[in-house]
Amino acid sequence: MVFGQVVIGPPGSGKTTFCNGMSQFLPLIGRKVAVINLDPANDSLPYDCAINIEELIKLSDVMAEHSLGPNGDHYFLFDFPGQVELFFLHENAKRVIMKLVKNLNLRLTAVHLVDAHLCSDPGKYVSALLLSLSTMLHLELPHVNVFSKIDLIESYGKLAFNLDFYTDVQDLSYLQHYLNQDPRSAKYKELTKELCEVIEDYSLVNFTTLDIQDKVSVGNLVKLIDKSNGYIFAGIEASAVEFSKIAVGPVDWDYYRVAAVQEKYMKDDEVFPGNDDTENH
Repeated sequence: MVFGQVVIGPPGSGKTTFCNGMSQFLPLIGRKVAVINLDPANDSLPYDCAINIEELIKLSDVMAEHSLGPNGDHYFLFDFPGQVELFFLHENAKRVIMKLVKNLNLRLTAVHLVDAHLCSDPGKYVSALLLSLSTMLHLELPHVNVFSKIDLIESYGKLAFNLDFYTDVQDLSYLQHYLNQDPRSAKYKELTKELCEVIEDYSLVNFTTLDIQDKVSVGNLVKLIDKSNGYIFAGIEASAVEFSKIAVGPVDWDYYRVAAVQEKYMKDDEVFPGNDDTENH
């Protein structure tokens, strides 16, 4: 049985950085790793590829031919392009993934990266939730949503609520007040309300967090992915267990503790959902 990750997410969400970090981390816990780059626009890769689609397809040739702009027992990391429509709308990427699963007997988990700073904008956060839900339903893979760059979460503005509100996708009605204050979002408040209800009705979306420079954060994400794709049932190497004891404490298949992440990366005066001061924030 071969295991792996399908690394997806919008442009700039940190997919290539994630693959680079994982390709360095996983050998430390005894895994042979092969990275497959499927993004022909990745022309400055920080990692060595086992397979690089750029050797078969040149982005410049595709752009010229189709008049497109620039956005047109191993462990595998598939670094996919950042065009999000490939994963919640089009069938081609899904067909490729299903071929890998069926023909090569791969056990894949979709790792969907979303830039953590989107939490600072309620409208963008709702969009990220809708994208995550659509992608989960379309790909039909074990799925882990990740707020990447968690160390930069407040770089675009202070969050209205504590971090667990965003990771656990709690009562989205609390966002309405903030959306109504934004002229860009206020005119779409009824649409947004309906979208929030759809997201809550499915009750599928939640997030874990990642700082790719922090071995504790990376280690906990690896454990969560292992649980999703069944790697934990294939027998973990002794070196992996020992590394986990050193890097991330006892091996428990739990999320990287949100409270610890908040304490490390966020200011300590966030507003809690339901707080009497919320309406005056």
